[in-house]
Amino acid sequence: MSEQQPPRGARMAPFWGTVLAMAAGALLPVLACGGVLAALLAAGSVVPGAARSVGSGPAVAIIHVRGVILSSAGALDSSAANAQSIIEHIRDASTNEDVRAILLRVESPGGSVVASDEIYHALNQVEKPIVVSMGELAASGGYYISANADWIVATPNTLTGSIGVISEFISLEGLLNDYGVSATTIATGKRKDFGSLYRNMTDDEKVYWQATVNEIFASFVDLVAAGRKLPRAQVQALADGSVYTGRQALANGLVDELGYQQEALRKAAELGGITGEPRTIEYSDEPNWLQLLQGFSGRSALPSRAEVLSLLSVPALQMRWAAP
Repeated sequence: MSEQQPPRGARMAPFWGTVLAMAAGALLPVLACGGVLAALLAAGSVVPGAARSVGSGPAVAIIHVRGVILSSAGALDSSAANAQSIIEHIRDASTNEDVRAILLRVESPGGSVVASDEIYHALNQVEKPIVVSMGELAASGGYYISANADWIVATPNTLTGSIGVISEFISLEGLLNDYGVSATTIATGKRKDFGSLYRNMTDDEKVYWQATVNEIFASFVDLVAAGRKLPRAQVQALADGSVYTGRQALANGLVDELGYQQEALRKAAELGGITGEPRTIEYSDEPNWLQLLQGFSGRSALPSRAEVLSLLSVPALQMRWAAP
């Protein structure tokens, strides 16, 4: 009697195990820096946290931008900066008659191009003084949202800059060939399956996508030059993706002062015409117990095979520092 073949699912298990292992390894830096895990863990959007007021009289609003900048983030992902929530805080502070100035506390490696631009746009609509206080890291999209502030304060050892755009793709073509797996794609145009997991990118596609990246990069350079009132050529020379310490950033005109959050708060009060110790209204996005329960009960924390493949095949444009 011939030996019975194992079921097809059992034969493909090593292949899928390898794919998922590669996906996990490839996605870890993206999950850490790109925040994709937020979308997989969350049951829904986060309701903005309440503002905490300390003191009396005219106030400085303190708004935090912590972690990777995403268009939205779930209640379980406290490591991401939820652009939707941050924008609501900005609008609330802008319309609050007690708030005379905004202190934007930035601790972020950047993130989504669109989310960073949405925050920048919201800040640009504010008619009150805006002061940025940079923490340990305010790079790429974190610098993008800061560039048009009235005053930027960085610590001597803050890492900032990283002016640039990054887009990454993963190809499983070699792995598929090793397992004898082929994929057939039927599309309406030569670029419709651009970025597909199942094949390597062609030289023509690389040129095409590089042009898109360059276009967004040029806008980034223009924005920094206008916001910092620097010659475009000077910004272009700095915009090779390098990060700069606070000291280097000050020397290159990317920040206005070396100091800490207290110095930034004093500057915001000064620009807002507040004498003495200002009242502070600090916005928080810490999830409440109901949001946490919703996040836990909404779905499994582990993505399915289909979700992993879908995430890997989406071309992402990011303004983020790609270091671990």
